[in-house]
Formats: sequence, C-alpha cells, structure tokens
Amino acid sequence: MEYALTKWIHILSSTLLFGTGIGSAFYLLAATLGRDPRTVAAVAGYVVIADALFTATTAVIQPLTGWWMMHAVGMAFAGWLRWSVGLYVAALACWLPVVWLQVRLRDLARAAAARGEPLPAAYWRLFRIWVALGVPAFAAFLAIFYLMTAKPS
Repeated sequence: MEYALTKWIHILSSTLLFGTGIGSAFYLLAATLGRDPRTVAAVAGYVVIADALFTATTAVIQPLTGWWMMHAVGMAFAGWLRWSVGLYVAALACWLPVVWLQVRLRDLARAAAARGEPLPAAYWRLFRIWVALGVPAFAAFLAIFYLMTAKPS
C-alpha cells in the first residue's frame, strides 16, 4: 500500500509539474504575443504564483518519491533511470533561471502598464531567453515521460 501511494503521488506530481509548466508557458506566450502590457502583467503575475505553488513543490516531490520507490523495490540505477535523472537535472537547470526571468518579465510589464507604454526592449530580450530556456526543458520532460513509461534497456 505504501508503494502504491508513493507511486500515485509521483505520477500526480509529475502531472502537476508538466501541466503547470506547459500551461504557464502557453498563457505567458499568448499574452506576450498580444503585446498588451496590462494583460502580460496580469498573466505573468499568475505564472509566478503557479510556479511557486505547483512547480517548486512538485520539483522537490518528484526526486524524493522516485528515489523512495527505487529503493523500496531494490531497483538498480539502470541506464534509462540515469538518463531520466540527467534530463530532470537539465530541465531544472533551465527552470531555475526562468523563475527569475518570469519575475522580471512581470515587473517590466507592470511598469509599462502603469506608464501606459508598450513592453520595453528589455522585456523582449528577457522573453527571448525565457523561450530559449523553455524549449529544451519541455523537450527534456517529454523524453523523461517516454523513459519512465517505456523503460528501455
């Protein structure tokens, strides 16, 4: 029963982690492409909150539950598992700067909205970096889902 509960938490947290990530990315991308600083400020504010509530907590839960399940069944640190952990570390290495970027994007959009101005050049520079970090993180999570379900030898 303990293993089944841990596995359920692991799967649920991976769903929240990936779902929050892809949803937040979509909404911030769509808001940014609309170019309205007020909309961007509001959406970026929600994205920052969602990252704090869901992404950060599930980013911690994932390795803890995975490690516990691996040890509970005496699983060796197999090749597919090594790749999954490596991809997870890479995705988190992309995500950590994204957290700071999202706060800056939110603040820049709020300032522009308060002044009644368009999004500044600094916003667009940071947004390009945000996209550049988001693409490999997304690809890494897709690969992790494949490795966790297929468990190739």
